[in-house]
Amino acid sequence: MSVDALILAAGGSRRLGRPKQLLEFQGEFLLERAIRLATEAGAVRVFAVMGAHFEIIRASVHFSGAIPVINDRWQQGIATSIVAGLHAVDSLGPKPSGVLVMSCDQPRLTADHLRTLIDEFNAQAEPAIVASAYAGVHGVPAIFPRTVFPHLMNLSGDKGARALLAKPPCALIAHEFPGGEVDIDLPADLAHLD
Repeated sequence: MSVDALILAAGGSRRLGRPKQLLEFQGEFLLERAIRLATEAGAVRVFAVMGAHFEIIRASVHFSGAIPVINDRWQQGIATSIVAGLHAVDSLGPKPSGVLVMSCDQPRLTADHLRTLIDEFNAQAEPAIVASAYAGVHGVPAIFPRTVFPHLMNLSGDKGARALLAKPPCALIAHEFPGGEVDIDLPADLAHLD
């Protein structure tokens, strides 16, 4: 089985006041770090979905083989990035067995955690969602099998995949992700990056 990664990085970072994709953490931009982690974990292809600040981000980030995807409708919510990413995944080359949906602003994320998700996904005899568990919820990073793609394509607005993780259309396997709830939305959140 094969898993492609879909990094959701199209948001405007309004509350932060600057593109979070270009925040530096441990010597890397957050978007570069997400691309590296997905690649190290074994994702076959990595797609980076961008929208706001696209030109600045594209000029600043080393994509290291990742495929940039432009979401012209990013202002309509995160669901549009998932849809744009899935269209790119299915229009370019071989169709994967599943897609790893992740953000670029979880500084506690490791390649080992992503590798665990991918290994668990590949070990299933039947299609299953493999999600991260933190702060009492199931969330991203999460791998969705091809059978769930139509459900992802029907998402709308500013609701991401969490609704599908709360009421999954197939089996769901969760793996603890310590620190998964730590993300970057406000300037004060930068203090947690140490």
